[in-house]
Amino acid sequence: MPDGTAAPKKAKRERVPRVKMAEQAPEKRIHNFEEVPFGYTEEQAIVEANRCLICKRPKCVDGCPVNIDIPKFIAQIRDGDFLGAARTVRATNSLPAVCGRVCPQAEQCEVLCVEGIKHEPVAIGNLERFIADWELAQGQIALPEIPPPTGYRIAVVGSGPAGLTVAGDLAKIGHDVTVFEALHRPSGVLAYGIPEFRLPRPVVKSEIEYIQRLGVKFVYDVVIGVTVTVDELFEQGFHAVFIGTGAGLPRMMNVPGENLVGVYSANEFLTRVNLMGASRDGYDTPVRLAKHTVVVGGGNTAMDAARVSLRVSGNPVTLAYRRSMEEIPARREEIHHAIEEGIKFELLVAPLEVLGDERGQVKAIQCIRMGLGEPDDSGRRRPEPIAGSEFVMECDTVIVAIGNSPNPIIPRNTPGLEVSKWGTVVADEATGATSRPGVYAGGDIVSGAATVILAMGAGRKAATAIHEYLQTLPKP
Repeated sequence: MPDGTAAPKKAKRERVPRVKMAEQAPEKRIHNFEEVPFGYTEEQAIVEANRCLICKRPKCVDGCPVNIDIPKFIAQIRDGDFLGAARTVRATNSLPAVCGRVCPQAEQCEVLCVEGIKHEPVAIGNLERFIADWELAQGQIALPEIPPPTGYRIAVVGSGPAGLTVAGDLAKIGHDVTVFEALHRPSGVLAYGIPEFRLPRPVVKSEIEYIQRLGVKFVYDVVIGVTVTVDELFEQGFHAVFIGTGAGLPRMMNVPGENLVGVYSANEFLTRVNLMGASRDGYDTPVRLAKHTVVVGGGNTAMDAARVSLRVSGNPVTLAYRRSMEEIPARREEIHHAIEEGIKFELLVAPLEVLGDERGQVKAIQCIRMGLGEPDDSGRRRPEPIAGSEFVMECDTVIVAIGNSPNPIIPRNTPGLEVSKWGTVVADEATGATSRPGVYAGGDIVSGAATVILAMGAGRKAATAIHEYLQTLPKP
């Protein structure tokens, strides 16, 4: 300073620990399907938002597949402008209440959080859930201003995360969008694959209603490729088609005994419970009330199957995974909840055979111990069997959750649509364009089984590309 006095020191920012969400106690929640975390209060959300550094060059946005302006919406929460925050999020994300609950933020936006370098990252996902829930509770889910109809018609095949995102983004531009769904209700994997204690049905319903309010039409019980082909959609006057049918074809273990009574794919088991009410009284869609269930797999679907089985049967559940806890791909939060609820983890084991009794019903599963070798293409150490380490686990139900593949119906019935050796539709990563002009694809049908938010990110890119493509066509 000119007068010789020392410059005042910049006040040190007080460190505030990450705000944890309250949850149902494990001993209570294993007896119900109610949501496990309760969400933030307004006061908690503001405290957590104040942890954000509001970076000038926010890296967190780079990790968001749908490009939410994260610092802006968090700053709005910090200032108490919840409505403004909700509109900021919805500007690029039509399903914020879903994403706030099931997206792997710890591996995407939060892993890039600057606050997380020295401390815990800002709870971006929890804040997104808070603002979406606040918006729903207030009844203030405002629609954007939609321009006059363009006259262009787009058919969206599948009402999962990718399809809903494409539909919403194109409807906001003024295009006429129709979603074709094979099941009797919308939302795809959001309804049949994710249990209510992770994603309550009223939340999904509200998100679907928002898409409908944008002007999107839904047609149910239509299997594209069987009921109507892609070529016939064009003949009916659609100018472009987006394929977002996901990866709903379960992979099995290919071991002896998989045809025994009591062996389920995770898809079948979760669909029976989530979509068809098998866990509720008065429904005629039964699942086996197991005395001991073994779930094979280590992803989020395996965690869901294990935790649902525990709630349905009330009896022990063991999760068998061929790698260690360090390599397990499920979200850390889901693993934590499963352990709290009493799911037993049998790690570094692989199934060899499902054993049955004289009535053809499961009585046990034979496994072998595994060791970890060199990393494989995924970067994880490759599991290798240990000779002579075979053992048997008694059980009466086996649920296989080792992945899914795309259903081949559409590719088989769409001439000229290029497919990879894995059965996925070949599409440009930046645009979703396929080998057929005017046909786009995104989500698990292209990438293989992945996350909700990655499917939505692919949907946003495809929506932009479809709009640009439509501008090259004659005006309707």
